[in-house]
Amino acid sequence: MKAVVTGASSMIASALIRKLVAEKHEVYALVRPGSKKLDNIIKSNSVHIVEADISDMLSAAEKIGCGCDVMFHFAWGGTSGAMRNNFEIQQKNVEYTLDAVELAKRLGCKTFVGAGSQAEYGRVEGKLSPDTPCTPENEYGKAKLKAGNESRKLALNYDIKHIWMRILSAYGIGDNDFTITVSSLKKLLSGKIAEFTPAGQLWDFIYCDDAANAFYLAAQYGKNGAVYTLGSGEAKPLKEYIKIMEELSGGEVKTGALPYNENQVMYLCADISELSADTGFKPQISYEEGIKRTINWLKEVMNNG
Repeated sequence: MKAVVTGASSMIASALIRKLVAEKHEVYALVRPGSKKLDNIIKSNSVHIVEADISDMLSAAEKIGCGCDVMFHFAWGGTSGAMRNNFEIQQKNVEYTLDAVELAKRLGCKTFVGAGSQAEYGRVEGKLSPDTPCTPENEYGKAKLKAGNESRKLALNYDIKHIWMRILSAYGIGDNDFTITVSSLKKLLSGKIAEFTPAGQLWDFIYCDDAANAFYLAAQYGKNGAVYTLGSGEAKPLKEYIKIMEELSGGEVKTGALPYNENQVMYLCADISELSADTGFKPQISYEEGIKRTINWLKEVMNNG
């Protein structure tokens, strides 16, 4: 199989590339020109780095120059801070997602798997399923929802199997500095105190390798037009996850030192029953093991400056 992966240096995308290489597939990894995160991508003769800005994704067709089988689309701009609520930036991402479908068509791909988000739902009490009504509260969530719907229509028009994966809280190797996991662990590993809210919210974390495996299985066995929610399928109080980070890092945390955000999501859990039934997906990596791997990676990153 020949796979195209956009946003290839991001956490789940780079984990997926490791999975694809392990399964003996060939990968065309699309990255921004001059990307500083190329080290996230495994070095292998099976992996071909293709520089193509998200705004010029169609130029990758000529650079790849051969037929491919499946596209995994992760590329997305403005994923943090104020940019998440920037209408212009987020609507551009919708256009770029449609460009990704067009690129998939030009390359002869038969399957398109896109990365959606929990933000498409807004705040919901109860498990998030493919059938849960979506009421996104920010421009990022609105754009993800629109990108999933419009790319599905275009893909089906091109006779390309379309699958949309709504990701909950993934963490692990290659994660961004601004996430709760990496920002907290960096403080703890540096001897600083990590402060938190009372951390009573129920949360669902999934390790990046498990998330990557879900994408891999969905491409093979997922139903055409399906939307899947992706998480571990279990929710625990955030304070339990924080305690594990404290114990494994050897650092110190203070829960209750910060107030909850005004729009704090208090319950987040994926209903993965449809994903599991259709693809056979089951999370394999415990939170403890995932945090150990993340700590080892962060220690290496921090030691190297």
